[in-house]
Amino acid sequence: MKLKFTKMQGIGNDYVYVDCTKQRLENPKEVAVRVSDRHFGIGSDGLILINPSEVADFEMAMYNADGSRSEMCGNGIRCVAKYVYDYGLTTKKEITIETLGGIKYLDLTVEDGKVVLVKVDMGQPILKASEIQILSDNEQVIDEAIMVDGAEYHMTGVSMGNPHDVVYMDDVTALEIEKLGPKFENHERFPKRINTEFVRVIDRNTVQMRVWERGSGETLACGTGACAVAVACILNGLTEDKVTVQLLGGDLLIEWNREMNRVFMTGPAAVVFDGEMEL
Repeated sequence: MKLKFTKMQGIGNDYVYVDCTKQRLENPKEVAVRVSDRHFGIGSDGLILINPSEVADFEMAMYNADGSRSEMCGNGIRCVAKYVYDYGLTTKKEITIETLGGIKYLDLTVEDGKVVLVKVDMGQPILKASEIQILSDNEQVIDEAIMVDGAEYHMTGVSMGNPHDVVYMDDVTALEIEKLGPKFENHERFPKRINTEFVRVIDRNTVQMRVWERGSGETLACGTGACAVAVACILNGLTEDKVTVQLLGGDLLIEWNREMNRVFMTGPAAVVFDGEMEL
């Protein structure tokens, strides 16, 4: 079977996208592992299927590089929006996309017939520890101590449809994330594993972050992670309600409208190339 795909990236967070609105892809978990391999496959952080939906305009089904299913991907959903508009699946500039993390609402900025920017209503942040799947004696995990590999860190837990713990550091550039990231991901306090953001606050409107994604390792960007970081920064009194989050792949503008209790993410999406792969 030949797999027709489009490789896309949102500030460096790259996935293989497959249009499944008219066909079904068997064994997506196995396909995700194969296409994600950067030596023997296409090379990506995972696989995203664009499916029909009974409750929204489209459904996004996301699989990590290790084949595990993930609830939501902020950079991935912006690319889905660009795909469905640029490839003629819709003419709407306001669309809804079903995810395991709920239905998301997106506004598309179009120039010369192509989507250049996408604003996503990421919904309400989840702050209850039990709903994030963080083991804690407290209802919310805000600036809470955690022992990892013999050292004490302080974390803030936020879910944006998928679980995150945000950890603050004076320097994230020199961080040996490939050593520390897996220790957080597989820590006993996270029974379903977790995404970890390591963050340096630059000023009241800007933060720098690196991310270790559950099931994928370090990636150049994570949209839900950037949203979680902004919420955590605001909860800890470190920034204003609108924050530029600097990731390895580029910047995202995140706003937590506390009156509405909704998080908005604005950022780009880009096509890398179209292709076919023999499965």
